[in-house]
Amino acid sequence: MKSQLKAGATLSYVALFINSAISIIYTPIMLSLLGQSEYGLYSLASATAGYVGVLNFGLGNALIRYTAKYKALNDEKRCSELYGLFFIMYGTLGAVALVAGIILTLNADLVFSNSLSIEELNKLEIIMGIMIANISIGIGLGMFNIIILAHEKFVFQKMIVILGSIINPLLMLPLLVKGYGAITMALVTALLSLLTIIINFNYCFKKIKINISFEKLEKGLVKEIIIFSSYIFLNLIIGQLYWSTDQVILGIYSGTVAVSIYTIGVSFIGYFSGFSSAISNVFLSKVSAMVMKGATDKELSELFIKVGRIQYIIISFALSGFIVFGQEFIYLWVGREYSESYIIAVIILAPMLVSLIQEMGGVILQAKNMQKFKSVVNISIAILNVIMSVIFVQWWGAIGCAIATAISFTLGNIIIINIYYWKKVKINIPKYWVNILFMSTPFVISLLYGITLNNQILANYWTVLFIKIFVFSVAYILLMWMTGMNKYEKDLLIVPIKRITRRLRIKDNVA
Repeated sequence: MKSQLKAGATLSYVALFINSAISIIYTPIMLSLLGQSEYGLYSLASATAGYVGVLNFGLGNALIRYTAKYKALNDEKRCSELYGLFFIMYGTLGAVALVAGIILTLNADLVFSNSLSIEELNKLEIIMGIMIANISIGIGLGMFNIIILAHEKFVFQKMIVILGSIINPLLMLPLLVKGYGAITMALVTALLSLLTIIINFNYCFKKIKINISFEKLEKGLVKEIIIFSSYIFLNLIIGQLYWSTDQVILGIYSGTVAVSIYTIGVSFIGYFSGFSSAISNVFLSKVSAMVMKGATDKELSELFIKVGRIQYIIISFALSGFIVFGQEFIYLWVGREYSESYIIAVIILAPMLVSLIQEMGGVILQAKNMQKFKSVVNISIAILNVIMSVIFVQWWGAIGCAIATAISFTLGNIIIINIYYWKKVKINIPKYWVNILFMSTPFVISLLYGITLNNQILANYWTVLFIKIFVFSVAYILLMWMTGMNKYEKDLLIVPIKRITRRLRIKDNVA
């Protein structure tokens, strides 16, 4: 089982790298073949249909939890009855999603008629129809993918994800070259999702050998599952409101081109979040164990600061590099018509830096079962973001939506949540910020150096840009090593290098 965990973790990073690499290579080709308007239409349909996706109610975590419980008791009968119950629940939610999605699709023209042409509205309805069908089937039969995770078959699950991310662009590119558009993209994605569901279905019955029983359905268990899943469901709603509503608002007020520009801008958020989450996620079990053993506030604060410093080294490096070279990168990547995407990305990423380097706070809240306050804050700022976006989009378009997102993020996830961490969770926030401010010297110097370098040498070719990024990276790393990093952080790099060198020496001596 340990080998499955290690391989699954490794494949998670491999999947992150492959998805990022494919996105960087595939996106500009796809945009040049589709065009701004068509891509904006696809993004708008995806954002709108995504509201139906929250109707999975976050049942996956509950299924994993109760499967683990009955597996530990070696109670196969209860497992079978559990799967029967979840089969009904998932199927019901899938049907609800389908009905809700049909109503949403049929009324799309009422929502977007002011900004879209009749031809665009017709296309939007077809794309949304395909996506709604895909999402509804995915919810209705989604339990089989979760069962694979619950049985800790991580390698199989991650391999399916990786293969899907590779196959999709390989199928799409020839079709795009032949002139097919957003409707075909939605159809190909839906067919691949259906194929994945069929593969998962077969794997569950033939490899894991599950059974589904409808003999005994416990009403008490249904209540437990609903209560357990409600927090996750709330987070799904928050995420949808916060990260997808701006595209919908732009679709209502500004049209598909603005949606396209905004979507490219916010796509960088996923890359930065991936860097940060890759570090904090591995600490959940450790923090949970510390809390269970009665760890002091000081011990949790020290861990919060330690992990936050490591995240800051990585995220500040990425952010400073993006601020310096992001505009040139976007010009070379997708073209000058997406110049506003750079401004949108910087406006949102600047306040997000704080949240990304404080992800351990969320992990500590989970371990202490104190997530309620953060959920209330998140839903409040999500609603505030929607209200401000509706106002600002009419003044400044796509950039207005980004400003609304940045303001609400700063208020909720920086000011309010830091006060909560300090006063209620008893994390030493003043000490944390002293550490971060001390480490910011190389960040500021690197920014000034990079901007100066950028002004002297313009990058009209990828080669020139890569050389400038390399020079900037060397300067940042040296500055951070000499003035920002402590012995523990330096050892994180030095110790593995020494181990590898020692092993190579041993092999040479044996040979």
